Amino acid sequence: MSLSIVVLAAGQGKRMYSDVPKVLHALAGKPLLEHVCRVAARLSAERIYVVHGHGGERVREALRHLDVTWIEQSRQLGTGHAVAQALPSIDSRNGVLILYGDVPLITSETLQRLKDAFAEGGIGLLTVDLDDPGGYGRIVRDHSGAVVRIVEHKDTTPEERAIREVNTGMMAIPAAPLLRWIERLDDRNAQREYYLTDIIGMAVREGIPIKTVAADSVYEVMGINDREQLADLERHYQHLQAQHLMRSGVTLRDPARFDLRGEIEFGRDVVIDVNVILEGRVKLGDRVHIGPNSYLRDAELADDVAVLPNCVLEECAIGKGARIGPFSRIRPETRLADHVHVGNFVEIKKSTVAAGSKINHLSYVGDAEVGRDVNVGAGTITCNYDGANKHKTVIGDGVFIGSDTLLVAPVRVGDGATIGAGTTLTQDAPPGALTLGRARQTTVESWTRPQKKKTGEEK
Repeated sequence: MSLSIVVLAAGQGKRMYSDVPKVLHALAGKPLLEHVCRVAARLSAERIYVVHGHGGERVREALRHLDVTWIEQSRQLGTGHAVAQALPSIDSRNGVLILYGDVPLITSETLQRLKDAFAEGGIGLLTVDLDDPGGYGRIVRDHSGAVVRIVEHKDTTPEERAIREVNTGMMAIPAAPLLRWIERLDDRNAQREYYLTDIIGMAVREGIPIKTVAADSVYEVMGINDREQLADLERHYQHLQAQHLMRSGVTLRDPARFDLRGEIEFGRDVVIDVNVILEGRVKLGDRVHIGPNSYLRDAELADDVAVLPNCVLEECAIGKGARIGPFSRIRPETRLADHVHVGNFVEIKKSTVAAGSKINHLSYVGDAEVGRDVNVGAGTITCNYDGANKHKTVIGDGVFIGSDTLLVAPVRVGDGATIGAGTTLTQDAPPGALTLGRARQTTVESWTRPQKKKTGEEK
């Protein structure tokens, strides 16, 4: 039987107190709904349908890269009504797996077990035991342990409220009877909604078995309704990532102060200090050391790179043995070769720096090609922007650039050239020569420093 997956994502999320649709709030750098859809994609489904409602156009635009079919629920009348919007698009011979767009940590392993239970015949229902089941629908069983119905929290009796096994909302059902049951739903309940859970009682009355699957963790079935729950799941997710990295050989100085918001590839003996954030795709070679309070996004660091404290590296590649920081910013499209040193308060943007070069202090290098074994003095700036267009600076091998130099692009410095401190370079500097561009120093012997005029009270 082929599988269709329906992800319910139409909720407004009133308790988020936000203009952003709830399923677009981020966990580990990705929207909640994207987490769910990526897990669903691992199950080899025929199609994934996302039922959207509140802020639907915004949701579709933000997640247009996902391979899903969007279904609009123009009026939010409950989970049963939401599923009904997708059913006309689903082959009646298929199985239907129902997921929720605000439950981001569900695992493919758990869903596979739910899928397997359904494949054996009947309905697969995912449940979990909670110490505090308040707000959740209760699983009601008969004396033999068979599921007979699900009762929503607001409709429970005092005895039913004592039940700790609750419905997660996730289930796998044959499409044909699901369509029949959906058509029989009504809204005669405390919330005046069409409850999907009511189909369980219908199935029981028809003698269709309900096979429950217990979730491995409470966290993987927790939905997000407010920002406190979002923060709780974020920390749990980061705890899991930190555990995995440490068990795989990465040293985290404090796993509670580490965030992975993407994917990481790493070598041996990597050390990551406190308050480090990794986003996008990050690749770390052997013996890489990331200092505290640093941020890396889509960065590739070769073996033996040292990133000192308080650095930002984005969309860049760093060669072997390079040393970055402290307080350095490496901006997109930058390529640093082996053993390059970039020091404190240095910013490099859209530039290549060849092996062995040093830019150690208070400098800006943008839209530049820097050769091998170049020394860039403190306070050097490539003036790459004329107010309308960007221009390139080319610095040859073995160049020495004195402090406080301005390189007004487009300009080229030849191999082995020396640029005197304080120079404003507006023309190409020839190779192997000293180029200066300073104003003449003058001393005025008779000059007197101005004095502040005294007021009447001071006389």
